[in-house]
Amino acid sequence: MNYWLMKSEPDVFGIADLRAAPKKTTAWDGVRNYQARNFMRDDMKKGDLVLFYHSNCEVPGIYGIGKISREAYPDETAFQRGHVHYDPKSRREAPTWYVVDVTFVREFAQPVSLETLKAHHARLSEMLILRRGNRLSVTPISTREWDFITSLA
Repeated sequence: MNYWLMKSEPDVFGIADLRAAPKKTTAWDGVRNYQARNFMRDDMKKGDLVLFYHSNCEVPGIYGIGKISREAYPDETAFQRGHVHYDPKSRREAPTWYVVDVTFVREFAQPVSLETLKAHHARLSEMLILRRGNRLSVTPISTREWDFITSLA
């Protein structure tokens, strides 16, 4: 099993939206970074667990847990003219962009804030989210990082 951190702005799609989705599941669409796409397409497997991170908000941090419930498949929004995620270069016969399905597992009573993560830098020094300039919306995390962060929740 692999562990991941997936980042979203809560006013776009937050943990509450995932909890409220039909069957508490949604396609994680709109990823338009090649490295994040590669993590989703090549490495995410059904059953992998996800830390759901809220960015660009009053209290950035980890708000809950999700699970990969379907492995990568083409992102349909890339083919929809007029959609905010439309990509005229992406072709159905050779898709550029992919999604995975994520299912809600649980929401934390209190978020594990970015401030808290930074305070534990010695234990979390390898986490990409803590590296200056990292803007990836999908990043792997280690079992050790997963265990420590979920112990804080």
